[in-house]
Amino acid sequence: MPLPRVLLVEDDPSLQRFVQLALEELPITLLICGSVAEALAELARAPVALLITDLMLPDRSGLELLEQLRREPALRGAARLAVFSAGLLPDVRLQLRSLDVWRMLAKPCSIMALEACVQEALQASTGTAAAPKKPRPVVVDSHFGGNAALYEALRASCQQQFVHDVRAGDLACEQGESQALRRLAHSLKSVLESLGHDEAADLARALETRAHQGDWALARPLWQALRGALQAIA
Repeated sequence: MPLPRVLLVEDDPSLQRFVQLALEELPITLLICGSVAEALAELARAPVALLITDLMLPDRSGLELLEQLRREPALRGAARLAVFSAGLLPDVRLQLRSLDVWRMLAKPCSIMALEACVQEALQASTGTAAAPKKPRPVVVDSHFGGNAALYEALRASCQQQFVHDVRAGDLACEQGESQALRRLAHSLKSVLESLGHDEAADLARALETRAHQGDWALARPLWQALRGALQAIA
C-alpha cells in the first residue's frame, strides 16, 4: 500500500529542511512545493492526506490557495488543511477557520508539534498506516517539570470547568456584559496557555482586549471562535 502523501507549500529552503527532518521517521511521502502554482499542479496530479502551507509565498498567498481549494473541493479532495506561518494574528486565525483550516502552527514551532499535526491527520484519513504513538505534550516538560500526572489532573479539572465557562461567556454576550467577558477571557488565556492550547489562548487574549474596549463587533465573533475551541477541548 502506498504511503499517505503530505504536501508542504513553503519557499524557504531552511524551513523546508526543518520539516523534512521533523517528519523523516513518519510513514509518509513528503512532497515540497515552493509556490501556489506548484502546489495546485501537485494536487491535480494526485490527492494528499494533509496540506501544510505558509501564508507568504512568492507567486500568490497561502490564503489565495486555501480560497481556491474551497471553491474547488474536488481539487482538495479529503485533505486536511494546516497553516505554518509567523503571521497568525487573531483576525487571520478567524479568516483561516472560515476556510476550514484544521490546524495552525505558528513559526517557530517544535518538532513535536509538527509530528503531532501529521500523526493526527493520518489517523483521520482512511486506509492509511497506523500513526506512531502520540508524543507527550511539550508543556509537560516546559510548564509542569515533566510531571505528566499533574498535567493530566489539571487538564481534567479544566475540561470540566470549560463547560461552565462556555455558559458564562454566552450569558455575558447575551446581556452585553463586556467586563464579565473580559474577566473570563483573562482567566482562560492563562489556563489555555498552561495546557499548551496556544491558538485558543491567542483567541482569549484578543477577546480580553476587545471586551475591555467594549468592541462588540469583534468581541462576539472572537467569543464564538473561543467557544468552539473550548468545546473541542472539553
